[in-house]
Amino acid sequence: MSAPVRLAVAGAGLIGKRHVDAIAQCPGATLAAIVDPMPAAADYAAGLGVPYFADLTALFDAGCAEGVILATPNNMHVEGGLACVAAGLPALVEKPLATDLTEARRLVEAGEAAGVPLLTGHHRRHNPLIADAHARIKAGEIGQVVSAHSMFWLVKPDDYFDIPWRREKGAGPILTNLAHDIDLLRHLVGDVRAVQAAQSSAARGHAIEDSCVVTLEFVNGALGTANISDTIPAPWSWEMTTGENPAYPKTDQACYLIGGTEGALELPAGRIWQHAGKRSWWSPLASRTAPRVSGDPLVLQIAQFARVIREGEAPLVSAREGLKTLEVIAAIQTAAAEHRRILL
Repeated sequence: MSAPVRLAVAGAGLIGKRHVDAIAQCPGATLAAIVDPMPAAADYAAGLGVPYFADLTALFDAGCAEGVILATPNNMHVEGGLACVAAGLPALVEKPLATDLTEARRLVEAGEAAGVPLLTGHHRRHNPLIADAHARIKAGEIGQVVSAHSMFWLVKPDDYFDIPWRREKGAGPILTNLAHDIDLLRHLVGDVRAVQAAQSSAARGHAIEDSCVVTLEFVNGALGTANISDTIPAPWSWEMTTGENPAYPKTDQACYLIGGTEGALELPAGRIWQHAGKRSWWSPLASRTAPRVSGDPLVLQIAQFARVIREGEAPLVSAREGLKTLEVIAAIQTAAAEHRRILL
């Protein structure tokens, strides 16, 4: 058997440490190094027994990694990604791909021109329950998709914002959290044609938004809504409903509803609602739930990244695909700022 793929993690914050844990659970990968300028990161790397580098240049010079996971602050993604491309190292770039659409396109085009694989960290597409939902929708189990709704209501604690960049442009829940929901709606329903949106920062008064509502028009004629706030105590979010991350208390609620002409799909439960007889509001509704499939999407994402590097497998979520999601997010930000409908 070939040796595990050697992956470096750049950024030893909350997300970076989750990637480190995922690598430890993936037989096909091993942690090669930690890259982070903060002094505490050196101690963290020492505790893991791996090399520490203050920057990517030092990592490249050492030649100890076959791929890099960029879990740095959002505004550093493009700089790090371009450095990886120049060094010829495949990179998994945490979402959002960038905080600026032009820069994101520059990164994607650089990777494609150099033939260096770049992936976007929309890890939820790797979740088996999403793979199952995608297959059931494509198989026509709910008929033609008509409408979809996503919810993200929870509270980020006050000390979350003690880190300055989390209060600055590029760190609000539209980019940080809604990007995940929009990516899954694109994956499950289809590409987005137009958006309208409104946002507010009234709850905290930061330079970034704390709440946003969005309407979506899909290319295939379906409509959608997304409602997001990181200042509401509530059980309706991916984090609170899926149990994907044990740091969040799990509830039995739904965060996505997808309706079609023949039924409605509730996620994450995977429950489909349909009329037992005639398709009519007077006919009783019945539900059925497919067996729940398991698997840590972060670990599955690492495993796929390793196959992309060693076997040349096509990325499930390429940088180009991440760019398409970012284009929708940018349109949402423009729609909210200018109070108008944006056609993509």
